[in-house]
Order: sequence, then structure tokens, then C-alpha cells
Amino acid sequence: MPRIQTLDFLRGIAILGILLLNINAFGLPGAAYLNPNWQGSVALHDAWTWAVVDFFAQLKFLALFALLFGGGLQLLLPRGKRWLQARLSWLVLFGFLHCLLFWEGDILMDYGLIGLVAWRMIRDVASSRQLFNTGVMLYVVGCGALIVLGLLSGHQPNNSWLPGAADIQYETFWKTHGGWEAVRNRLDLLSSGLLSLAAQYGWQLAGLMLTGAALMRSGWLKGSWSLAHYRRTALILLLVSAAIELPGVYFQWASGWTFYPAGFFLQLPREISAPLQAVGYAALCFGYWPTLAPLKITRAVSCVGKMALSNYLLQTLLCTLFFNHFGWFNRLDRLHLLLVVVVVWLINLSFSLLWLRYFRQGPVEWLWRRLTRLSGGDPLLQK
Repeated sequence: MPRIQTLDFLRGIAILGILLLNINAFGLPGAAYLNPNWQGSVALHDAWTWAVVDFFAQLKFLALFALLFGGGLQLLLPRGKRWLQARLSWLVLFGFLHCLLFWEGDILMDYGLIGLVAWRMIRDVASSRQLFNTGVMLYVVGCGALIVLGLLSGHQPNNSWLPGAADIQYETFWKTHGGWEAVRNRLDLLSSGLLSLAAQYGWQLAGLMLTGAALMRSGWLKGSWSLAHYRRTALILLLVSAAIELPGVYFQWASGWTFYPAGFFLQLPREISAPLQAVGYAALCFGYWPTLAPLKITRAVSCVGKMALSNYLLQTLLCTLFFNHFGWFNRLDRLHLLLVVVVVWLINLSFSLLWLRYFRQGPVEWLWRRLTRLSGGDPLLQK
């Protein structure tokens, strides 16, 4: 099937944007991911960096990628059951190996597991409106689960929110020394992540995938609606999401990122606003695509989107090299980590442009497709 260039561009934006979130997980202890006050104090420039990234990026690009993933499942339904199951099963295996051998922050396994459930729902729900409503309902259930987890949690922070000196020293040790100790810790974190996926995040992820599939089925994610519609939608959704998100950012800061309530309840505004803001970003791209399409940077970002899986894994290779092997872990603050993001972005863009000059798809995409074919799941490739 012919590629939709706008979707490649959006996918590239999502992959590059996700690094704005992941860079903190690569470069700082795990507690710093959501809590800028993880050391008990925070510099003003670090707090402002957190606030800007939280407002514009945190969860938004993950939501955008999940919407696009669901839209992709809708497009791939004609491939049939065996092809989709094989493709998603291989994605689960890629994610498991990625998490076990390289980095505990993997999302591929989550997308593969939830995708194995979501594609059947996408196939079986006949109406686009019903599919959209089901997606929204599942997402709301996930937000409700976050509230329940907050009510069940104690008021005292654990070391995943406010670690002690020994916790930080140990995390630095296993991340920079690797070996079996690192594998064992990644397995522990994988177990915790799977529990979180089942209890809360999986509902939201499934909801986003179904919503993305509904937007694709209606033609919205194909750019079939008018430019005026997309521009109007972008303005409304971005303003509404800002009105929801800003109080959450303010009250987290004002509370000093105290575990209770910042660890759960003050995360909720971001959870609610993220899909609205993600759709707003997509609408902005569709609405101004005639202006964006001729730009060289648009072509470069689209190339990143065509090789999304390869570029996601390349980010891991580069960041684990910088932080775990070069010893940069816990040496840079949030603001300086953004400089590393720019370096990795430039490598992503250059690599994608160069690779696609000679090949039709990314290296990992080629392997993924080949393995799907060998699993007997791609009848079109067997002709």
C-alpha cells in the first residue's frame, strides 16, 4: 500500500519527541523521571526545564505514537490474522530483548502486547463512532485506575520517588557496570512494568490505539478533511489541553513535588490533556501541511518516521553508550540533557536520510518484515 507522507512525518515527530521524555530516564536515576525534586532540592533552571518539557512533551508524544500505532493497525487489517499476530508477536520479542539487554524503559513490548488485544477489537467494531467511543472509555478507565492506585498508596514516598544516597549509588553502579546485576534489575523493573500495564497503563494504551484506528477509519488521520477543519481543531484542542495541563504543572511545583499528592493525583491533569494535545499536534500538521511539505526538514523528519523502529533503537544505543559506558550517568542536569537530545536528533535525521538514499526501509524494519514472512504471516510476500 502507498505510504502517507503526513503520517511518516507525524511518526517522526513522535519518535524524536519521545526522546525528550526518555533522556531523563537514560541520564538520571529512575526517581527523576517524574520528580525533579528527587534529591530533596531542585535548581530553578532545572524546575523550569521540567515545567516546559512536562507541558509540551511529557506523555504527549507517547500518546501521539500510540494513536498512530492504532491507525497503523487499522490500515494493516487487510493483511489478515496470521500476519498481524506474527508481526505483533515479533514486536513483543524485540521489546523483551531490548529491555533485558539494553534499557529498562522499553515501550515496544507494551505496544506489542496491547496490540495483540487491540487489533481484534478494531476488526470487530463496525462503526467508527463506536470504536472511537470505546477507545475514549478505555482511556478514562485507565485514568480512574490511577486515582484508585493513589487512594491505595501510602502517604510516605518510597525510593522510586525520593531515593536515598545508597539507592542512587547502587543504581549508578548497575547501570554503568552492566553484567548480570544489570540484567537482574532490568528483569525486576520489567515485572513491575507489566503489573502497571495490567493495572493502569494498558487501559490507556488500548484506548489510544482504538481511538487512532477510529480516526484512521474516518479518514481524519489520512488528511481527508478540510484544512480549515484541522486548523480549527488544533486551536481548540491545544487551548483546552493547556487549560487542563497548566494547573497540574503549577500545583506540582507549588507542592514541592511532594509524593502525596504529586505522585498520583496531580499526574491526572497530564493524563487527561495528553491525548487532546497529541491530536492537536496532529491537526496542526495536517492543517498546515501545504506549508510544511516542501521544507527540507519535513522530508528529513519523514525519513525518521519511515524508520521509526530503527531510530527508536538507535536512540537507546546512543544514550546507553553516552551515559552507561562513557560515564555520563547522573552527571548532567535536565537542562544540559537537552543538549544531548539535540545531538541524538541530528544523528537520527542524518542516519535516516543517508540510509533511505540507498534502501527502501530501515534495517530493523527489514528484519521485522522478514521474520514476519518466515513465520508464515505475510501471504503477499510469499508470491
